[in-house]
Formats: sequence, structure tokens, C-alpha cells
Amino acid sequence: MSRSQFLLATSLATIAAVGIWGIADAEGLVRIASVLVDRYFESRGWFVMLSVSAMLFLCIWLAFSKYGSIRLGADEDRPEFSTPSWIAMLFAAGMGVGLLFWAVAEPLTHYAFASKFMAPPIAAQQALLATNFHWGIHAWAIYGATALSIAYFTFRRGAPMLVSGPVETLFPDETWSKVVGWLSDFMAIVAIAIGVGGSIAMGVFQVADGVDVMMGGSAAAGWLVALVFAVMVVAYLPPLLVDLGAGMARLSNTAMIIAIGLVGYTIILGPTEFLLNSIVNSFGDYAFSAIPRGFQTLTFFGDELGVWFQDWTLTYMVWWIAWGPFVGVFIARISKGRTIREFLLGVLIGPTVFSVIWFGAFGGIGLFDALRGNGDLSVMTADNVQRVTFTLLERLPFPMVTTVATICAAFLFIVTSVVSAAFVLGTFSTGGDPDPSPRVRLIWGVLLGLLGAAMILSGSIDAIKKLIAIGALPFVFVCVLLCVCLVRGLRQEVLNADR
Repeated sequence: MSRSQFLLATSLATIAAVGIWGIADAEGLVRIASVLVDRYFESRGWFVMLSVSAMLFLCIWLAFSKYGSIRLGADEDRPEFSTPSWIAMLFAAGMGVGLLFWAVAEPLTHYAFASKFMAPPIAAQQALLATNFHWGIHAWAIYGATALSIAYFTFRRGAPMLVSGPVETLFPDETWSKVVGWLSDFMAIVAIAIGVGGSIAMGVFQVADGVDVMMGGSAAAGWLVALVFAVMVVAYLPPLLVDLGAGMARLSNTAMIIAIGLVGYTIILGPTEFLLNSIVNSFGDYAFSAIPRGFQTLTFFGDELGVWFQDWTLTYMVWWIAWGPFVGVFIARISKGRTIREFLLGVLIGPTVFSVIWFGAFGGIGLFDALRGNGDLSVMTADNVQRVTFTLLERLPFPMVTTVATICAAFLFIVTSVVSAAFVLGTFSTGGDPDPSPRVRLIWGVLLGLLGAAMILSGSIDAIKKLIAIGALPFVFVCVLLCVCLVRGLRQEVLNADR
């Protein structure tokens, strides 16, 4: 059995075992995951934050250094996709589902917690700041550093499109590099599969609740969740049998157009003055707080804040790390021909700016209700987190239209994420083949659906977050290794060019 065949067999067996375990005993799986994640966060939370901040500094330094002009590919290569389509594709793959799910719920959840310690206006400001930190430039630095390392060694140095590519290219004759490389690919596959499975579950919960809202219900029944899940699987399996490029661009562009329309609609027809002030204020707070906050571990603030830090900030950071190899390879695949500078500036700035506007609009309406309204959205967030976005839309004109648009956007984001992930998993598990066979892609699509079903049966968003985290924890060390390889590879190229 070849190395790639062994990796394929091992990873398929592992993911299938986790999925079956989750379906057979969801409560037991969640319990074990919670214990392991909580213990890791208590002992290694500092390492996670330090690693993520280091990746951000690395991305900023590379973007403005002499290495920024190096092209990802041959010097004559040029980008395959336009910049708007490129940003839409990486954004849809990286965060689309989560943004729709947490648009209103996360700021209100943080507001409810912060209100225990500070006055409501300050609590609202801190709630948006925390949300923007979780979804902002640090998250995209994880994606950017991972993607850049893979893209550089693939398109510039001829390595296979694998997480192991940078390590084995720099140390081709070392036995340890082959062992570390194989383990890196295996951990990447596990992190991707579990992370995407969790996103499938969140997307299914939200779409089901949106459909239930249109039917006049008060909570999505189990049969409706199952039906939405089945339709989702049927929708994403056929695209796995065709080429990735043009179809993904169309789906991603459509989803982003709907998302942009929703945020513009919310600002115009909501409390416009309050929302615009909220967005501008959010930019200012975030710009001056992002870097220092990346080094905060809330060590001195007691157990309650420590638990919040673990449940939210650390969970988000490892969540992005879980998606790092998937989004990294996908971004690398669609970024050939771009310079390191335009690659990093596009990855870091574009999605971060949109996220701040997004949460400033949707989260701003939620906070407006909490500060100046009757607080119903806060109550809904505590009772049914996946429904709160639809409850907000019901307060604005044309709720049926916007509800349908939100359901469609969520559906498209999930389909694009699963299709992209299945392609990437197929690439990883076949030795770096950039176009894995339809059969392999289809197998991964089925297994992702199996994991999604296991996550759905866990019955809790908090449980899903724990399961995603457990898949990502080992990959933190791989991300650091990729960054070291990237710097060493770039230095080698420049030194060789100067000789």
C-alpha cells in the first residue's frame, strides 16, 4: 500500500468512526470532547493566542517586506479570477455560514454577559468589539499564513498541494520530515472534516428555523431539520462530480450578492443613524484594540471571565485553525498568479472590513433593541439562537422576501463550503492531486454528511463548538511549523537570487 493510499484509508476510517460514534452516542462523544478541550484551554490557551498573534505579525511583515513582490507561481503567471470574484470565493468558503448564523446572536450574547460587569452602553460597545475580534483580522491571518505557505511551495517550488509539502520540500532527505509530513496531512484531514461537519449542522439548524418561520411555527421540528439536512446533502453531492472553478465562482458570487443586499437593506430600513454610528465606532474600537487584544488571556479577572474567554475567544481561534488547512488549500488553489503582497492584503483586509460592517449592521439592530427597545431579541437569543436573525428580519419591511434571501444565502454558503472541503479532502488524501477523482470527492461528501448528522444529533451549538475544537487542537502546532517553513523557503529563494 502506497503512502497516499494508507493516508486515504486511515483518514476515511477515522472520520467514519467519529461520525458513527456521534450518531450512536452523541452525548458520550460530546462529554469526552468537552473534558479534553477544557483541559487544553486551561493549560495551553496562552500558546493558542501567541501563535495566532504571531501569524498576524508574520502576514503584515511579509506584505510590506521585500518578499511581497514574489509571485505565487512563475513570474509570468497572472490571476485566474478577478479580484471581486476571488474575494467572494475565499469569503464564502471561509466564513459565510457562520456570519449568517451569528449576525445578531453573538453581539447580544456578549452584551448579556458584559452587562453583569458594566453599564449597558459600555457593554454594548464591548460586545461588538469582542465579536469583531473573533471574526476579524486574526482569523484571516490564520487562513492567510496557512494558504500562503501551501501556495508558495506548490506554485513556486513545485511541491504537492499538501500541508506536508513545505516540510518535505525543505527537508527532502530527512526521515523525520516524512513522518511529520504524514501526521500533518492526517491532522489536517481530521480538522477539516470535523470543522465542516459542525458548519453543516449550524447551517441546517438555521435554514430549518427560517423555513419554520415562513410556516408560522415557533420552533423547527425534528422532521423539518431532517428534511433540510437531506435536501442539503442532495444539493451538494452533484457538484462534486464536476469541475470546481467556474461553478464555485458563480455560487460564491451569488451568495455574496445576497449577503451584501441584506446588509444594505438592514442599514437603510433599520435605525440608519444608529447603525452607521455603530459601524464607524466599531471600526475605531477595533483598529486600536485588535493587536493588544490578541495577547489578552484574561488571567486576572476571575473564573467567570476565564470561562467566557475559553468558550468564545479560544474556541473561535481553534475553530479558524480547524478550517485553516481547508480554506488555506482552497485559497491557494484560486490564488495562483498573485503576488504575496496582493494576496495577503486581499485576504486580511477585504473580509475583515466586510465583517465589521456586517456585525455593525445586524448586531447594531440587536443592541439597539437591547438599549432602546423591549429587549425581545435578547430573550430570543437566550432561548433559540438560530432563530434570532429571522426574528429581527420580521421587524423590518418585506420580511418574507428577506427571510427567503437569508435561507438561500445560508444554503449556498453551506453548499460552497462542503463542495470546497470535499475537493480539498480529496486532494489531501490522494497525495496532492489537485483534481481528485469524482469517486473520492463523492466519498468525502458522504462522510461530511455523516459528520454533519452526528453534530445535529448532539442537539446543541455549544456541543458543536466543542467537537470542532477537539478536531483542531493538534493542528495548532502544524500551523506554527508551516509559518517557519514559509520564512525559511522565502529566505532561501532571495539568497539564491542574490548569488
